Order: sequence, then C-alpha cells, then structure tokens
Amino acid sequence: MILFPPAKVNLGLNILFKREDGYHEIETCMIPIPFTDILEITESDEFEFLQTGLAIPGNLNSNLCVKAFQLMKEKFAIPNVRIHLRKQIPMGAGLGGGSADAAYVLRGLNEMFELNVSTSELEILAAQLGSDCPFFIHNKAQIARGRGEVLSEIEINLIGKHLILLNPGIHVGTKEAYDGVQPRIPSNNIEDILSNSIEKWHNELVNQFEESILPKYPLIKELKDSLIDLGAVYASMSGSGSSVFGIFNEKPNEIPLELMKYLVFEGEF
Repeated sequence: MILFPPAKVNLGLNILFKREDGYHEIETCMIPIPFTDILEITESDEFEFLQTGLAIPGNLNSNLCVKAFQLMKEKFAIPNVRIHLRKQIPMGAGLGGGSADAAYVLRGLNEMFELNVSTSELEILAAQLGSDCPFFIHNKAQIARGRGEVLSEIEINLIGKHLILLNPGIHVGTKEAYDGVQPRIPSNNIEDILSNSIEKWHNELVNQFEESILPKYPLIKELKDSLIDLGAVYASMSGSGSSVFGIFNEKPNEIPLELMKYLVFEGEF
C-alpha cells in the first residue's frame, strides 16, 4: 500500500488564551496542499520502520509513524508491517508533515487490515499522537479549535489558485513560538474573514505567531514580503513557522533566482 500524506498550511492563526491544562486555546483554518511525503506499508514478519529522503533527527523509534503503528497494534492486535517513509516535507516548518504521516499510518492500517474503524474513532486515536493529527484523518479544509484537535468543516474554494511555498531552513520550536505570543480574542473570527473574497484576507487574516517570529528572524519576513511583491493576493507564515506561502490568482511569469533556493513547492491547489 502506497499513500501520500500531504502538508498543510494555516489560513490565519489566533492564540486566544492559555488554558488551565497549560496548552493554548487556538483558532485557525488548516487546508491540505498538494505537496506530500510518500508512505509505503507492507505486511512483514517483524515490524520495521525505514526512513529515506530528508533526514529526520533523533531516534527513529520515537517517530510518530512508529507510535501510530504501536497504538493500532495495542488496540487491534494487528500483524507486523514494514513502513517506509520517504520524507519530502521539511520538518519543524509549520507544515504538519509528521502529523500527516502518523495519521496516514492509522488510515492505512485501518484499510489494509479491514478494521472498519470509524472516522470519528480514528480522530480520537490520532489526537493521542498530536494536536494536528486528527486534521489529516479528514484531509480537507477545517477550522481547528482547542489545541487544534476540535475540528469543523469549512468550504473554501481555491481551485485554480497558484501556490508558492518557501522554506528558509530555520527551525522555530513550538515553545519558542508560544513564548513570544500575546494571547488575545480578535474582533473577527477566522470563519467570517474567510467568507470574504481572498483579496480582502490580506489585512484581516493574520497569523499571530508572526508578531514575534518575524522580528526575530528577518529572513522569514523578507520571504513573505517577496511573495507579496511577486503578486500574491495573500501571503503568510504557516503555523509556528518557518515556512511561508503565497496564493496567486495566476502563476507568476518567473520566480526570482534569490527565491528559488528556498522553493519547496509550486503548483495549483
């Protein structure tokens, strides 16, 4: 079985307040983009996890794909498998690649072994692996609240729009991002803003992490500004960074050479 876990970008991200459990209450719209890792799952006598492509730091046994398999094996007593992850989505870049990989392991094992686990139950299992993981069970535009695991669908039509995704190779830790933010309740919620035309998003749809991250890492701001100069109708940092993306009504004639070294994806939604 071969699966293609996608990256996501955030359309707006509000940090509302710090909760009693230590987490932050957020509001964001996450939308999958056609930029993927490659995941192969095959039956095996012994469990094996193989990773190629972009190097993932740390112990492979702590990878979310391994944890996803262990969770399913514990709950459903499934046979062993061999998982091969071809990593193409940059890590620590606000794109949710690791969360997507884990969610797709859950989805793949459910299908491979005909477990008939419901979508809602898969979401509950995914939430045990990470806040972004449940989003990738549905894999469609959704408003995320709570820690990011409370999801509701939203209709957003970006068909025909062009996407340029840049990554400066800067790792922004989640703790670092949250430490620099000042939680607040915005005057307009993200759903209302997204109901307007994309041309109106620029001044209203904000990622609050940018307020502390962009001054600290000027290159991220330079890349965002470059996308706007290139003609993006909307540009933003994704998640807690450091990737930035631009949405264009039409494909730009040419991407400047100084941006090409940061380009990780270009294509249509």
